[in-house]
Amino acid sequence: MRGIWVGGKSWADLGAGPWRWILPLATLALAAELAACDAEPEAAGLEVRPVRTVTVEKRAAGVPVVLTGRIEAEDEVALAFRLSGRMIERPVALGARVEPGDVIARLEPHNELNALRAAEAGLAAAEGQLVEARVEFRRQQTLAERGFAAQAVYDRARQALQTAQSAVDSGRALLKNAQDQVSFTELEADAEGVVTAIGAEPGEVVQAGQMIVRLARQDGRDAVFDVPAQVIRSAPADPVISVTLTEDPEVVATGRVREVAPQADSVTRTFEVRVGLADPPADMRLGATVTGRMEVDQGEIIELPASALTQHERQPAVWVVDPAEQTVALRSIDVLRFSPGAVVVAAGIDPGETVVTAGVQALHPGQKVRLLEPAS
Repeated sequence: MRGIWVGGKSWADLGAGPWRWILPLATLALAAELAACDAEPEAAGLEVRPVRTVTVEKRAAGVPVVLTGRIEAEDEVALAFRLSGRMIERPVALGARVEPGDVIARLEPHNELNALRAAEAGLAAAEGQLVEARVEFRRQQTLAERGFAAQAVYDRARQALQTAQSAVDSGRALLKNAQDQVSFTELEADAEGVVTAIGAEPGEVVQAGQMIVRLARQDGRDAVFDVPAQVIRSAPADPVISVTLTEDPEVVATGRVREVAPQADSVTRTFEVRVGLADPPADMRLGATVTGRMEVDQGEIIELPASALTQHERQPAVWVVDPAEQTVALRSIDVLRFSPGAVVVAAGIDPGETVVTAGVQALHPGQKVRLLEPAS
């Protein structure tokens, strides 16, 4: 204490006076201040953070598949002539509505009419020969019954009658065929519908079977999509398809798959899928562009709110709560896919664990937490 001076006097000179308590008190005060400073981090580490959490659970999930397609008639047929010839008339145009029996197109019928007249003449001649043969047969039959006709003459008369009858039957068949050929020069609609395509113009020489018009019958509507093979493989059995008009999503219809093409398109390698619509709205006209939506089953998944996601060593992670200690630990996870409000976890956490969903930015490993009630 020899080197310490207080009020111009050394500590030794002060002796047992009142100043002897100053240094011990100052030393104690300094030690207390230093101890308080050292305790601040420890107190901070023991701070309990309120957090919101969610209990991890698996649920069934479906991945939406969205495709763009078009509206077509459920029953569409290409109308064609049964014989070749020069088309002289086509009274219908693209988009025209037709009724059963309406004439769609006509061929030049000169050759068919000539064949019809020849068949009528041939039948008339055969019928005349039949009348003559029948009269001769009756005469010979009467003479034979009385014993005045030779058997050979009677047999010839009967044979002539049979030949004449056969000629008449043949003539009638030829006449019917000629009448059909004349009728085939007119192409008629077989059902109510709308003309969706034109295959030939008046004046052209068309071949038998060549498409003249394509008619969409008015008994149903299909939504037609070009679907990749992997979607067809993963699609559930008999899925319900939601179809909306692309230009107006308020126009909605539902349907089920009616037909899947057995072979993929040679260019796009997709399969044409026809979805039969139940009571389609009137605004879903033929050729309209539509959007189809289907849920593809992906089994059970773990889905967390997007707010639970954080980062650890540049990898996705979440804070997992230890229920016994009420502390948190950082856990790396594998993410299957993201969405604006949720994240689907492929691996890293198990059902039943508790994950922090709010307050993740203020946490550190081992920190005590207080679980808040779920938001209503």
